[in-house]
Amino acid sequence: MPNDSVFTTQVSNTRALSGKRESASWFYPLLLRLHFYIGLLIGPFIFIAALSGGLYAISPQIEDLVYAPSLNATTEGTPQPLAAQIAAAREVVPELKLAAVRPSPALGKTSRIMFADPALERYENRAIFVDPVTLDITGNLAVYGTSGALPLRSWIDHLHRSLHLGEFGRLYSELAASWLWIAALGGFTLWFIGHRKRKQSPALKSADSTPFGKRRQRHAILGLTLLLGFLFLSATGLTWSKWAGGNIADLRAALDWGTPGVNTQLETTPDAPAGSRSDTVFDGVLAAARQAGIDAGMLEIQANRDPQRAWKVREIDRGWPTQVDSVAVDPNTFEVVDQANFVDFPIAAKLTRWGIDAHMGTLFGWPNQLVMLALALGLCTMIVWGYRMWWTRRPLPRASSAAKAKRLTTHWLRAPLPARLTIVAITAALGWALPVMGVSLAAFLVLDVILMARYSSRVSRASA
Repeated sequence: MPNDSVFTTQVSNTRALSGKRESASWFYPLLLRLHFYIGLLIGPFIFIAALSGGLYAISPQIEDLVYAPSLNATTEGTPQPLAAQIAAAREVVPELKLAAVRPSPALGKTSRIMFADPALERYENRAIFVDPVTLDITGNLAVYGTSGALPLRSWIDHLHRSLHLGEFGRLYSELAASWLWIAALGGFTLWFIGHRKRKQSPALKSADSTPFGKRRQRHAILGLTLLLGFLFLSATGLTWSKWAGGNIADLRAALDWGTPGVNTQLETTPDAPAGSRSDTVFDGVLAAARQAGIDAGMLEIQANRDPQRAWKVREIDRGWPTQVDSVAVDPNTFEVVDQANFVDFPIAAKLTRWGIDAHMGTLFGWPNQLVMLALALGLCTMIVWGYRMWWTRRPLPRASSAAKAKRLTTHWLRAPLPARLTIVAITAALGWALPVMGVSLAAFLVLDVILMARYSSRVSRASA
């Protein structure tokens, strides 16, 4: 009986060892080939996204320096009413309609009186910068989005977002964000498996002392150090993307994880049309918002042209602690008709807000900016090292005897049927959730098949 037990144990150990070897014969090479394709083909897009993102992270300081005359007031004292500041701005652009007002956020800073300008792009307004004390006009610039980015920072933002190619250009940033997390986790898995192999094999361990091995080690160590940061950049970047971001928005809506907003619908219709209101309404609306708890220095008052709608006052401070409360104020009675406070947001909405602000480098001030810059430069460095490793080990034109063994599809076909089906199911799910990743993966496979066909043709000619 003991002999039977020993025999059974030996058989079990043999099967387990065989299973590990079988798995290693296809999984590691498959993952390595996928990692190679991502680096070679997607790497340039990730590099551009990282470089432009790092530049955007430090752009607020550049913006403050370049546009200092517009942003800074030359005198200090008691600010004039908003109505007077608006009147001064209207003299500069009398033909434009007032859209919003951002009062001076602090002493020594100018107010932004923002007008809708049909000559500008979507999400842009014409901002007239007014000294709140003297009513002097200090600037006339286009501003973009909630961040209020001025032309230079806006240019960097659009470079990072779309390469200045419009909606089509957004494909590049979504492509980079879709693959970054896969490259990061894949690289970690390759390092983990390779580390275990090298511990068991002195020959493999000695390979780390070669020039190529040292470069690979540096690449791996830097990747491990920045792994969590790369995953964060990928996840938060996808929330802004067009197709994957749309799926994420649908999921958040289905789970009731959306960001709460204020209802601006008024129950009673005013006698006077919205267009006939005096600019003094802005002062009354601001006072009502302050009484309701809107206490951030950085805020925006949005006038509503629809007489049946309330005006909106929202905090726009993306630093820590987050100040993004908002209120809807009836411009006729100055009554607060609705309010949304960040403290009452669902946790998913809070995490989304914090994630986006940290991605932009605004949540924790300059330390946040330095972390984003370090992640960007680290990612660019890893890509350069990866290309250098490929260049030193690239196959020569005639050295293709092992070409077939290195194909993605070859390794997949070596996997057991259950593993192949699992890979297909996971790939299909990811392709649905991240459409740009799915389409690009299909392109990888087409390239892989073409390379296999070229290899087979070359072998056929050689044997003829």
